[in-house]
Amino acid sequence: MAKPKNQDPNSRVIAENRKARFNYEIIDTLEAGIQLKGTEVKSLREGRTNIAESYAGETGGELWLYNVYIPEYQQANRFNHETRRPRKLLLHKREVGKLTGAVSQEGMTLVPLRMYFNSRGMAKVLIGLAKGKKVHDKREAEKKRDWQRDKARLMRQHG
Repeated sequence: MAKPKNQDPNSRVIAENRKARFNYEIIDTLEAGIQLKGTEVKSLREGRTNIAESYAGETGGELWLYNVYIPEYQQANRFNHETRRPRKLLLHKREVGKLTGAVSQEGMTLVPLRMYFNSRGMAKVLIGLAKGKKVHDKREAEKKRDWQRDKARLMRQHG
């Protein structure tokens, strides 16, 4: 699979939400920082994070990331973090205003697509401004994907 154009080649992917592109039509993407505790960063480096059922929402003029599972760091004993606590997203005020306006007026959703460490070692999240797909759209996407797979198989056999 090819690398996405908007990602640094020196970054290391921690978690990816593959179902998001199937369930949602991604309109726009935005890179955001995350406010984390030390044990969360160490746990992220171990790579057992899950962002499959997570989402972002606005509270008090700030964007927060909800339902991200970051397991406890085993060597931290009593100074550990909660596994599913809300985490603040670090964005400029203008970006927060743009995203919250789209969510409230146009009925869109903020979905985390990928969590990774950038080239400087900072944890980042790729947030997607998304619109939910209908069932018939999902079926159409599945048919198209199956046809592309079959077409490639036929080309290999006969070409």
